[in-house]
Amino acid sequence: MCKQDVLPGYRHACDSAVSCRWCIYPCVLRDVSSVDMPTTVLGHRVSIPICVEATAMQRMEHPDDKTATVRGQTDLFLTCLSCDTGMKLSSWATSTIEEAAEASLVRRAEEAGYKGIFVTVDTPYLGRRRDDVRNRFKLPSHLRVANFETPDLAFSSKEGYGKDSGLAVYVTQAIDATVKWDDIAWLKRMTSLPVVVKGVLTAEDAKEALKYGVDGILVSNHGARQLDGVPATIDALPEVVEAVEGKVDALALGAKAVFVGRPVLSFQMLREELHLALVLTGS
Repeated sequence: MCKQDVLPGYRHACDSAVSCRWCIYPCVLRDVSSVDMPTTVLGHRVSIPICVEATAMQRMEHPDDKTATVRGQTDLFLTCLSCDTGMKLSSWATSTIEEAAEASLVRRAEEAGYKGIFVTVDTPYLGRRRDDVRNRFKLPSHLRVANFETPDLAFSSKEGYGKDSGLAVYVTQAIDATVKWDDIAWLKRMTSLPVVVKGVLTAEDAKEALKYGVDGILVSNHGARQLDGVPATIDALPEVVEAVEGKVDALALGAKAVFVGRPVLSFQMLREELHLALVLTGS
């Protein structure tokens, strides 16, 4: 826990970092298997321009492993219904697609009523997350990555992580580092659902996304956890919006909508504060 008198310094550092314009801009969807070192979203109305971002492994928050069944994910799902907004379900969630939607369907995402597929494109390898390494992070044994049934990808029971975290080892095993833009075109052919790429920060990548027919772009720096020196998402937004020229939704601060992750646990407060801000600014 950070001491109270230290917090202002951290806040100031964060503000200063956002204003810094010397940044490292990542490129996405290159073959890196061998490295030399009330709005509408996707055509669907939402009552509030705050949607629920995909957040992995939410059941870890529940203190009682005997009662932490699907309630955490379904409560969030029901919150989205009551607030008439959108929600993304992480493929690394600890609840399955059907559990989160309270349905048991064969054709999973499409038949469960999901409205789009979001592809995270900035994680061919996991960033160096020192807290996870230091804490030897792994899923508790009573949890699993519910949408992947291969035992080797559970990463809850293995101990031999070397100098890495269980999550990093899992990503290395589960993520194909050869994925390129051509695979987005393949995905578009495989589904009738809109396809959105998440993790774009540059005009160059935004134009590539357009070329391959994406239906939306979610501007994100992955919480700055993937690469040191990346720009703040809000700083990257203008060039991406300019690049797409209104041809696709650019989902991020100041655009069609904002997707929030862990803070959504206080979703009603976010809704009320946004309403108050709009009122007090005369918007």
